[in-house]
Amino acid sequence: MNDRLSVDILIIGCGIAGSVAALRASQDEKVSVCIVSHAAEAIESNTRYAQGGIIHRGPADSPDLLVADLVRAGDGYNNPAAVELLAREGPPLLQELLIDQLGVPFGRTPAGELEHIREAAHSTERILHVGDCTGRAIEERLVEAVRQRPNVRLLTRHTAVDLLTPAHHSLDRLAVYEPLSCVGAYVFDQEQGRVVTILARKVILATGGVGRIFLHTTNPPGARGDGLAMAYRAGARIINAEYIQFHPTAFYHRGNAEFLISEAVRGAGGVLLNGAGEPFMARYAPEWKDLAPRDVVARSIHEEMVKTGAPCVYLDVKSHLGRDEILRRFPTIYEQCLAFGVDITRDLIPVVPAAHYFCGGVWVDLDGRTTIRNLYAVGEVSCTGVHGANRLGSASLLEGLLWGWRAGADALATLPETPAVRSELIPPWQEEGLVDSADPALILQDMSTIRHIMWNYVGLVRTVPRLDRALRDLHDLRRDIDRFYATTRLTDSLIGLRNAAQAALLVTQAAWSNKTSRGCHYRA
Repeated sequence: MNDRLSVDILIIGCGIAGSVAALRASQDEKVSVCIVSHAAEAIESNTRYAQGGIIHRGPADSPDLLVADLVRAGDGYNNPAAVELLAREGPPLLQELLIDQLGVPFGRTPAGELEHIREAAHSTERILHVGDCTGRAIEERLVEAVRQRPNVRLLTRHTAVDLLTPAHHSLDRLAVYEPLSCVGAYVFDQEQGRVVTILARKVILATGGVGRIFLHTTNPPGARGDGLAMAYRAGARIINAEYIQFHPTAFYHRGNAEFLISEAVRGAGGVLLNGAGEPFMARYAPEWKDLAPRDVVARSIHEEMVKTGAPCVYLDVKSHLGRDEILRRFPTIYEQCLAFGVDITRDLIPVVPAAHYFCGGVWVDLDGRTTIRNLYAVGEVSCTGVHGANRLGSASLLEGLLWGWRAGADALATLPETPAVRSELIPPWQEEGLVDSADPALILQDMSTIRHIMWNYVGLVRTVPRLDRALRDLHDLRRDIDRFYATTRLTDSLIGLRNAAQAALLVTQAAWSNKTSRGCHYRA
């Protein structure tokens, strides 16, 4: 590939939101679409690791009922228009695209009907699942469909460095007087060790969340805030960055949160126990108990651990489901736990809370448009307002599906009125002055520092002294990273470190500014 590429639509990220956007935008075969992913495999994304399921419309369900559940979980801070849109248009799109067209093998009853299950904080059965690897099953079908589109180019091992905006990058300095717009991105080719300039008439950010800026997280390595940081540097509006959802149950082993234990385990009857073997959720959430919203359960576990001095609590599923049912519903979780010596058909599961989902992000409207012209954001990097102050379980995949579809449709519909930027006005990436090689030890240590700061000071319970300390430490660290970045040849990990530092500051500044506890933002 040359050092410069021009396409109609550039999509950064290949999870459910990015893949669906590509499928919708590429329906016009004359339109060229390019997807870039920093991962070695296109399937590698947050979507791949989503265990529990995706919201459909259950037999006793209705849009109004789903709206009520979303708003209850979001502590009333949800965007009403976005919630209504998701509740009314999301399940029909799921049926049409994922079931009827792509044939995702969702679970069925013995009679052959779709099997709808209930999860925590849902008032009825409405969740579709593929065992306990729903995200992976969806992502496999989506990537397969994307690869079949002749007008879609998929570039793996390509890391976006920065968004291109004429106000910042154009050689025509009068462009600074124009409204902010996006015309592509600088993208680092990991295999060639060079930066490619990709020019595009429309750009769709679908880079996922920020979980990896915390010490304990359920997120894969790529969830380090790349899209959030790039959008911020480009001048996009960021909102609700303080709302980080901590999943109550990540598998605990020797001081680390290793992987997610799906909410579906509690939905199937699993009960949380303290170190003495006592159920405790009734003390914290008498009505919902173990099926309370995630923020309530996560803080309850945290408080129980503090009270007892225990490093974890336990999830008991063996007393509530038979062995065969456990193996049928949770085969992946069974195998993952068994690898650490825990047989969930006989043993209690050690669990701790872990950073799981970013409810804030780049502000977008109902079509995924940001405050920067021709730049869209979809999925976890965006903030539609659907989740409010705390996300309802299994809502993220549906949100990514719907906004990916709508952003792809809007980008395609408005393409004729969007002229391409004059290529000669956007300079190539400048490597002068980049004389140092990236030291993996320095990058690893700085990343570890960020993750410890965020976990200890900007975690489940936030106080003024902790947030003050976090801001001081992060500002000092970012200055060091910026100096390091300015003289060092690029690597994927260096790009990620720079973005993680910026994302951590955005989250911490938002948490410091918001003095009111709400949803998954808790000030003490």
